[in-house]
Amino acid sequence: MDNLNEVREFLISRRARISPEQAGIEPSGGRRRVPGLRRDEVARLAGLSVEYYTRIERGNLTGVSDGVLDAISRALNLDRAEHDHLHDLARTANLGARPRSPKPPAHSLRPATQHLLDSITGAAAFVGNNRMDIVAANELGFALYSEMYRTNARPANHSRFIFLDPRARDLYPDWDRAANVNVQILRRDAGRSPFDKELSDLVGELSVRSEEFRTLWGSHDVRRHYSGAKQFHHPAVGLLELTYHVMELEDDPGHTLTVYTPAPGSPSAQGMHLLATWAATEHIAEIARDPHTRQHIPVD
Repeated sequence: MDNLNEVREFLISRRARISPEQAGIEPSGGRRRVPGLRRDEVARLAGLSVEYYTRIERGNLTGVSDGVLDAISRALNLDRAEHDHLHDLARTANLGARPRSPKPPAHSLRPATQHLLDSITGAAAFVGNNRMDIVAANELGFALYSEMYRTNARPANHSRFIFLDPRARDLYPDWDRAANVNVQILRRDAGRSPFDKELSDLVGELSVRSEEFRTLWGSHDVRRHYSGAKQFHHPAVGLLELTYHVMELEDDPGHTLTVYTPAPGSPSAQGMHLLATWAATEHIAEIARDPHTRQHIPVD
């Protein structure tokens, strides 16, 4: 990742979306030459000199204090995810030429984590890493994402599936939202793990192979993703409306646990019960772990 370019484009994109009126600035007469705020207006709102803010926006965050970053965040009305992303970019700038960021997440988990997954029943659960891989799952987790396991590629990857596999548009009723969220999470993770080569390679691959990904990546939007609701249209059981919760696993750095649950007594709860029966009958977890076990995943 080119940190200078990342900083520059992120800050320019954030100030372009804020009008003077939104920032509480009395607009001056005449036609404005830039969308949103000008550099001098951001500098004034942040209590910085124009020269200093210009240096920052050109990508030079070396030595910039947390207080200055917080002031810029307030001036640009950044949300929490954007605020954290700016600090991540600054951390990378201050690392210098020698990477000292945490090691990329491993491809395997502690046995205790798999035991935790297997103990979760009645809900779909999986552990993912910052590259959007599904590293491990319980039986319902594999069943929920069974469409991702129709190829022999392992580990299954959310981003490749969403942007490169046409089945994703059937699995996600609101594909546009799923695509946006995926890219926003991936960009946030790229800011947090700037020296993860596999993550950078994934971004490069998708940028080359998917115009939709390339367009969304260029927006520089980021997102915190810890709870919410999501819809799936599973080919075996139909529509599922599920609530998700995401937890970071401190003892498995770079990994998160995601759990999907239906509302009790809802049609989706019945659908999850049917999904569990289908998964057990068709040995979905076994196929997902070893693609050579069966030629394909059947759909009733």
